[in-house]
Amino acid sequence: MKTDKKDVPVCFGDLDTVFPKGGDGLRQSPEACMACAHKTECLRSAMQGGQGFRVREEKVDRAYASGRLGFFERWSKKKELDTRKKQKDKKSE
Repeated sequence: MKTDKKDVPVCFGDLDTVFPKGGDGLRQSPEACMACAHKTECLRSAMQGGQGFRVREEKVDRAYASGRLGFFERWSKKKELDTRKKQKDKKSE
């Protein structure tokens, strides 16, 4: 379902609004977003933007801090994310 930009709320695709960090440092959607008809497309749009890379990096850092990821695997994943981010930036120019 493609969303027309005229039909969406002002907060559409804003990662800090639709997927903010909670008090425990983890991200979760607020209750107001759960009732919105655009929630899936909105969150998908937010994650596809440049801010989505930040969320993925946070996930890698949490895995490393908990011991589920070793140093080299963390380095590799962060390098891959950085490369993908730079490729996406080049395409958008």
